[in-house]
Amino acid sequence: MHRTDRKGPDMLELAILGLLKERAMHGYQLKKRLADTLGSFWQVSYGSLYPALKRLQADAAVEVTFPAEEVGRRKNVYRITPKGEAIFAELLEGVSHDATGDNGFSVRFAFFGYLKPETRIRLLERRRAFLESRWSTLKQSMQSYKERIDSYTLSLMNHELATTETDIRWLEELIKTEQRQVFEPLPEPTPAKAKAARRRSTAEPRVRTATPRAARSARAPRATASMRSSRTPRSTPAIPAPEAVDAIPSKERA
Repeated sequence: MHRTDRKGPDMLELAILGLLKERAMHGYQLKKRLADTLGSFWQVSYGSLYPALKRLQADAAVEVTFPAEEVGRRKNVYRITPKGEAIFAELLEGVSHDATGDNGFSVRFAFFGYLKPETRIRLLERRRAFLESRWSTLKQSMQSYKERIDSYTLSLMNHELATTETDIRWLEELIKTEQRQVFEPLPEPTPAKAKAARRRSTAEPRVRTATPRAARSARAPRATASMRSSRTPRSTPAIPAPEAVDAIPSKERA
């Protein structure tokens, strides 16, 4: 749609646009992020990075800015444009034939978070079909040439067969996870939870009126005095004076 003059998408350009969606970057920052993201299966050099950036600039997918704090150093900062956002979305959805290949799928999978669940399922199913076809072809080759190849070649073919089977199982788990998110309905609330939710929605919010500190302190002495006046004094047992004790007859004291 946006690139009628080009023969199919460039996976490096897709990766560049995907990383620039996160934030604007210098060339060396972009190369480091590409190495972190794609380094396990794809080494990107400056000799391929900067020509790709120039192509994206020519397509108006990327623009160069010069931050005010770095004008003295004149380092280009690359930023994705609205047109670049549209190109990225088109490339990521994988309408081309290379979307199911090893590199094409791996680059897209690194940015799967930008896709809708339905699109992710479609790409995962296409990749699974691609690997199932590869597995069948490899199995037929092993059966046809088993008697004419040495043990090392046979071992290598067995290894590739096992790796393909592992990848297919991995894709099947991913597809199941995505399908659960799309097709499974949300659980219905229990009667108790629904009743509590209705109560919370209809209850009037409590409003707590703050009492000024001066008013509280002014009322405090009156309240204390009132409390004191309302208390009943304790009765203290009478202790006779010494003279009174002497006046008691000795018989009574005994």
